[in-house]
Amino acid sequence: MGLSRISSELIAAVGFILLLLPTCLAIRSFPNSVGFAEAPDYINGVECRPHSGGERAVCDSSVVHVAMTLDSEYLRGSVAAVHSVLRHASCPEEIFFHFIATDSEPAALTRTVRSVFPSLSFKLYIFRQETVTGLISSSIRPALENPLNYARNYLGDMIDPCVKRVVYLDSDLVLVDDVAKLWETNITGSRVIGAPEYCHANFTKYFTDSFWSDPVLSRVFGSRRPCYFNTGVMVMDLKKWREGQFRKKIENWMELQRKNRIYELGSLPPFLLVFGGNVEPIDHRWNQHGLGGDNVAGSCRALHPGPVSLLHWSGKGKPWVRLDERKPCPLDYLWQPYDLYKGRGKVLYLQHQELHLAITSNFHGSYSSYFF
Repeated sequence: MGLSRISSELIAAVGFILLLLPTCLAIRSFPNSVGFAEAPDYINGVECRPHSGGERAVCDSSVVHVAMTLDSEYLRGSVAAVHSVLRHASCPEEIFFHFIATDSEPAALTRTVRSVFPSLSFKLYIFRQETVTGLISSSIRPALENPLNYARNYLGDMIDPCVKRVVYLDSDLVLVDDVAKLWETNITGSRVIGAPEYCHANFTKYFTDSFWSDPVLSRVFGSRRPCYFNTGVMVMDLKKWREGQFRKKIENWMELQRKNRIYELGSLPPFLLVFGGNVEPIDHRWNQHGLGGDNVAGSCRALHPGPVSLLHWSGKGKPWVRLDERKPCPLDYLWQPYDLYKGRGKVLYLQHQELHLAITSNFHGSYSSYFF
């Protein structure tokens, strides 16, 4: 049996087994306003330090600080992401979440988080959309023009000054490893952020011909050798960010973009312009990105070669949408065990039956040797 066939059978088998996990978990389902089940109560192991908890942890530098955005459109993804972080954490009570939301729905979002994760240590910050709306230019995909996509530019201003660093996570991902390992990334020298870099990618495509033909703009990277990185997973040194006024540097590029179109892809290019070539490299396992396909078709994609600690559905396709439409990609089933949304029972049952039939007919039990 060839390697490619083994890999495809293995992925299908893993997806099938993970699909069964939610039925085995003791998730307590009681009603709340948006139809989510309450997550299991994840507690620290004996090796963890005593838990301080509550708002007191917001300035505790010994806990892991995670920043994420919250809004109604991506709430299902955000809940699954938080669930995955807690589920795989060695010390889940030693994680503090900083949630960024617009001023239109903070009370409802706070109630939802409290009902799904009653023991969670978190703080919700209000992001004023007018802060950035005048700087946003049209993008290749309308969803990329959402002001909340630009909230990461303002983390240093919004999050309490006592917080010196955060792990920033997008809402369309799940972790399958301990976030503390990512948190321990050492950001060296003058570097401000850490992220997995992809130097094989065609960096020039992220900017327009007018950018590269401009003799001044094209020299912006100087002696730096920039590589593409995805801003959906970053370790950020907020102390250096604030001292270096990097929010303003990003805004300067956004203002230039409004006058002279130099890129097409939303909030990413300004980060590439400011930090490209000066990023603390993190292992690729921490951002298996692109699982949502490209920004136009949202087609299915396979995993990149190598180990996996984080699965990221960047791109147009989102796993919860494709699962509900009964048009999932194979890897979408790896997201499903973390989904706490309750309005999916009939859809899950139908998908379970279809997947079971597909696997048993196509693989004739050959995957069993991998797990049993």
